[in-house]
Amino acid sequence: MTQTVAISSVRPVARRRSPLAKAARRVPTILVIIALVLVMGYPLVWMFLNSLKTNSDFLNNPSYSLPEVWAWENYADAWETGNLAVTISNSLLAVVPSVLIIALLGTAAGFALEVMIWKGRNTVLLVFLAGIMIPGQMILLPLFTAFFNLRITGSLLPLILIYVGLGLPLTVFMMATYFRAIPREVFEASTLDGASMLRSFFSIGLPMVRNAIFTVAIVQFFLLWNDLLFALVFAGQRRLNTIQIGLLNFSGEFGAINYGPLFAAICITTAGILVLYLFLNQRIMNGLAAGAVKG
Repeated sequence: MTQTVAISSVRPVARRRSPLAKAARRVPTILVIIALVLVMGYPLVWMFLNSLKTNSDFLNNPSYSLPEVWAWENYADAWETGNLAVTISNSLLAVVPSVLIIALLGTAAGFALEVMIWKGRNTVLLVFLAGIMIPGQMILLPLFTAFFNLRITGSLLPLILIYVGLGLPLTVFMMATYFRAIPREVFEASTLDGASMLRSFFSIGLPMVRNAIFTVAIVQFFLLWNDLLFALVFAGQRRLNTIQIGLLNFSGEFGAINYGPLFAAICITTAGILVLYLFLNQRIMNGLAAGAVKG
């Protein structure tokens, strides 16, 4: 009698890694994260420590040392000397409307350049791209002359107009890239269903690029918030000073600087920006990721 011997297939057994091996593999990643935290966090800690020093303490001791006397009154001096209540309000009044106008017009222009089909749209896009390469110093004098002749230099309106003009080229280019990633069939289907181009823009285009709009708005907000050149020229009056001009108030006679209150004022303004970013960072990352994958 013949016996049939069944040979079972041998499957390789997966090796189990020990917890120590897993932890060893994570060491490089942990070290990189720690290095990044130190690089990003050290300037903030350094700035906060120096905001609590007296002027003599700052000048006579190393900048990385702890304060000899913790001068918390520097923050009260910063708020008063820098006129921060007025300067922060002026910055918000100039930047927020500018960002809203930039986002609306830039999104509409990106939609028109990528979704709508019309002759000369590529040329118009190149014109917008050329606007990115124009330095602000080149247009400073013509703008001042124009606004002076229009007699609107005693308000924040010139800043808003300038900020909108400076922010539109980059915004149009970015929004056109986002709209390019949306399949044309989506808008063609809406047209077949009877939707007008305006309805397609507000009901389909805007919802599909909302993360992109949010990202562009935040980027433009940070850029305009840190403007000093145009604010110094067109908002030089004390009642119109923005936050960046307010920081110049800490320079005394013969160039002397009150470093403690100056760093305290910078801490106050930076804290607001950091809080804003912490609340909105997820939307910013989503918008950047969408642009990287679809753009």
